[in-house]
Amino acid sequence: MVVVSASTISNGMYTRSFRPGTVRSGRPFGSRPQFRGGNRGRSNGRRGSRDESIDPSRFINKIVLTEEVEHFKPEHNFQDFNIGYALKQAIISKKYTEPTPIQDRAIPHILAGQDVVGIANTGTGKTAAFLIPLINKVRLNPREQILIIVPTRELALQIEDELKGFTRGMKIFSVTCVGGMSIGRQISELRYHNSFVIGTPGRLKDLIERGRINRSKFNTIVLDEADRMLDMGFVHDMRFVMDGMPKPRHTLFFSATISREIENLIHEFLHEPVRISVKTRDTAANVEQDVVRVRQGDTKLDILHEMLRQPEFSKVLIFSRTKHGAEKLSSILAHRGFKTESIHGNKTQSTGQRALGLFKDSRIQVLVATDVAARGLDIADVSHVINYDLPATYDDYVHRIGRTGRANKRGKALTFIESR
Repeated sequence: MVVVSASTISNGMYTRSFRPGTVRSGRPFGSRPQFRGGNRGRSNGRRGSRDESIDPSRFINKIVLTEEVEHFKPEHNFQDFNIGYALKQAIISKKYTEPTPIQDRAIPHILAGQDVVGIANTGTGKTAAFLIPLINKVRLNPREQILIIVPTRELALQIEDELKGFTRGMKIFSVTCVGGMSIGRQISELRYHNSFVIGTPGRLKDLIERGRINRSKFNTIVLDEADRMLDMGFVHDMRFVMDGMPKPRHTLFFSATISREIENLIHEFLHEPVRISVKTRDTAANVEQDVVRVRQGDTKLDILHEMLRQPEFSKVLIFSRTKHGAEKLSSILAHRGFKTESIHGNKTQSTGQRALGLFKDSRIQVLVATDVAARGLDIADVSHVINYDLPATYDDYVHRIGRTGRANKRGKALTFIESR
């Protein structure tokens, strides 16, 4: 059992001043705020403006673990699944011990060829939940081609990296088709047979229109982080990609949230899908959340400096609202002696991947990122997520703090709140 409460805490470094259940706007603790109008990027007006108000009480989730902790008991183990020996060995080599809830419940249905709607929090292992059975599908039929659509370049590269980890030595090939990378190289790689094509909607649409991807050859499609693609305005590109695919087809649909628009897409894209939901709350129960009060006369930068000097802040992901802000903050922290890098949309692919590699390998302490650049990142052992700038929406907040507390480990998320 996990008992969650919020409390007033004050120390010499920063002050947190909310009582349990405190509300400022008449809403109960944990209810979704009503955002003001405006939009951002390709949002079609669905997402809020940058100055929208999020009740600060939603940034607090103090965790107290009792001696009785509920543990998920999977119905299967990886050796039970009807997959080939080589794939089982690859799972062992990746040190996967037992299936996560989404893996335990989704893999059997995907192996059976059923359409699946998977609703799960970030960091729950859903990438392996669809990769494992689809790799087995390709091994049974080497002519099978699978299309995976994701919202961002970073998530596409992460999926490709995990795919290669599972298929090493199996002669299963893939290509990643995303913006910000050479389309010429992608066109060249598409001349060969690739069992997996992983890409973002805009680049895939471009390559289809150029005649480099033949949609009719793909009988299986994965829509990962579908809610995020909808938020980013990719719905028309998603429809374009799917319109040219065979019917019937095998469709897998993963999302962290279910809205009326998502329900409409499920009805439009899938046939009698099996629904699997392992999401019990917006934010992971093992992520402790709190606010950092910035009083008049103090500066966020100086408070952040003192925080980063503490030994427990060992691997810190800091979110900035803008690309310029991320780069500037990273430079200032580096000048102050911290090992830091930044990742944002203005970075070249090689520079961004280098920064991610240093952070993953714990060779730097701090990575400063924007929301889009960090979308879908799976980095082990992030000790803290710090919202240096407030997120634009609560959904963005949920995504940000999902970068810590992964794989059932404890994590902490802190959000700066400036007094007015």
